[in-house]
Amino acid sequence: MADTLRQRPQYRNIHITQIRQYRLPPAGWVSILHRVSGVLMFVLMPFVIWMFDTSLTSEVSYASFTSVFKAGAGVLPGWFFKLVALALIWAYLHHFVAGVRHLWMDMTHAVSKEFGQTSAYATLGISLALTVVLGAKLFF
Repeated sequence: MADTLRQRPQYRNIHITQIRQYRLPPAGWVSILHRVSGVLMFVLMPFVIWMFDTSLTSEVSYASFTSVFKAGAGVLPGWFFKLVALALIWAYLHHFVAGVRHLWMDMTHAVSKEFGQTSAYATLGISLALTVVLGAKLFF
C-alpha cells in the first residue's frame, strides 16, 4: 500500500542563483509588475508635476512643453521624453488594471487558480493593448 502512494512535492524557498530556472505563474508576474509600476509612478512624479505645470501655466509654457517632446531639451532628444511618457502611461494603466483585478477578487472572493491565471492574462493584455493605443497617439 505504501508503494502506491505518491510522494507529495516538497516546496522550499529558492536561492537567488536559481531565479533563472524558476517559472513564475502569470499571477506572480502581474503582482511583481504591479509593484514595479507603482514605484515607477512614484519615481516619475517630478516629471508628471513638470508636465502638468508647464502645460497649464500659459500659452508660451505650453509651446515650450510641446517643443521638448519634438526637439528635446538640453542633451536629451525628444524621443527620450516620449519614452519616459510612454513608461508613465504603461505604469498607470497596468497599476490601474491590476488594481481593478485585485478589487474584483476581493469583492467576489474569486481566488481559484484558474481565475488567477485568466485574470492575470487579461490584465497583461488589457494594459499592454491600451499602452500601444496611447503610445501610437504619442509617437504618431
